[in-house]
Amino acid sequence: MKYTRITALAAISLAATLSLTACGNGNDGSGKDSSSQGSSSSTSSSSDGSAKSESGSGSSSSSSSSSDGSSKSEGGSGSGEDTEARAGAANGATTTGGKVTFCKTEDLAIDARDASPDEKTGTIDITMINRGSTTCSATGFAGVDIKDTDHTSEPISRGHAQPRITTLKPGDAAVFNLSYTIDTSGNSVAHPTNIQVTPPNETHTVNLPWPAGAGEIKGGYTEVEVYPTHTTN
Repeated sequence: MKYTRITALAAISLAATLSLTACGNGNDGSGKDSSSQGSSSSTSSSSDGSAKSESGSGSSSSSSSSSDGSSKSEGGSGSGEDTEARAGAANGATTTGGKVTFCKTEDLAIDARDASPDEKTGTIDITMINRGSTTCSATGFAGVDIKDTDHTSEPISRGHAQPRITTLKPGDAAVFNLSYTIDTSGNSVAHPTNIQVTPPNETHTVNLPWPAGAGEIKGGYTEVEVYPTHTTN
């Protein structure tokens, strides 16, 4: 009987122990760890979201970059001046509103002379002296027409040459020339009487006599070319 009681008590004790163990395992396997992991995952997700939000704030930097780009575009738009005007201003010509002041016809003393180097090459030098009170630019090609004895006039084409900066202080001179081949046959069809000159970037024309002693023009006025101005210094 005593043995039976001891056995029964041992069985009850073993059952209680097994029950407690089962309960302890149930707690360890509960959703607390999962919940904790889920919270950590949520925190991580929130952290990622925050990082993304911070990354998203980079759009401000992008906007700044866009703003910089716009600023560069505005800076680039400041190049509206033409080459002659910029070059003239850099060489001391007076400016008005950012543009160089070109020499006016009324301020220039202009004349023409024969400057042919030999009997085959015809050259007419046309000199323009700044008689004004301010520095000005005569850079570029003058407009030239040659008037004939039949009272017609022909425009002269430009020679293949790049304009040179021609800035004139008061009293300075600029020169440009007409070039052609001299006709030695005595049968030239061109009989020039006058040279009509319009200074570069001007609209007013002066009428000059064809230089005495200049060689006759071979092939007509279409063979004559005008070249850009340059200083005499």
